Amino acid sequence: MLNLANDSTIVCVTKDYGGKLFQRNPLIVCGLIFFTTAIVLYFQGRVWWCQLGDYSPWSWDIWTAHNSQHILDPYAFTHVLHGVLEFWLIGLVFRKMPMAWRLALAVAIESTWEIAENSTYIIERYRTVTVSLDYFGDSITNSLADIICCATGFMIAYKLKFWRSLVLFIAAEAVLIFWIRDSLIINIIMLIYPIEALKVWQMAGR
Repeated sequence: MLNLANDSTIVCVTKDYGGKLFQRNPLIVCGLIFFTTAIVLYFQGRVWWCQLGDYSPWSWDIWTAHNSQHILDPYAFTHVLHGVLEFWLIGLVFRKMPMAWRLALAVAIESTWEIAENSTYIIERYRTVTVSLDYFGDSITNSLADIICCATGFMIAYKLKFWRSLVLFIAAEAVLIFWIRDSLIINIIMLIYPIEALKVWQMAGR
């Protein structure tokens, strides 16, 4: 019988080939990616901050125009889960990559998603098939905060390793489902293969 606790696949997800999580060159790369993402989002036409004039650092109501315009909102926690998921997947694919470079790769992946997410196609996709009917893209500040949340999730998974980070992932998904009737997994499902009954259930929480 397979002993999952000693499964070499799980070991490779969490094993650090090459030193500390924070190293100078990978951190410089992360900074350059972060700066470049801000520039690209600016030229995409994104605004720096919520245009409604509210300077609160957070907005917890996903049904208002403030959503995705401040530093923190409920979807910030899905970006933390992005980091956890990327920690697992990068560890599976790039098993001998030093952990610091895995973090840099996670930041690159998340930054690429933030740019794609704010493209006209993805914005319209969100508005058409998900509950984000009033979504017009993220503010630049929100996108950069989402990247930081992803990196935070990666670091949390690095500290917790696989099994405890899996428990965290499931718990966070459950809390989000009860709180806003949405989550990372639901979001992915609705973007790729929309389920009308699921959308009706989500909208009932409005």
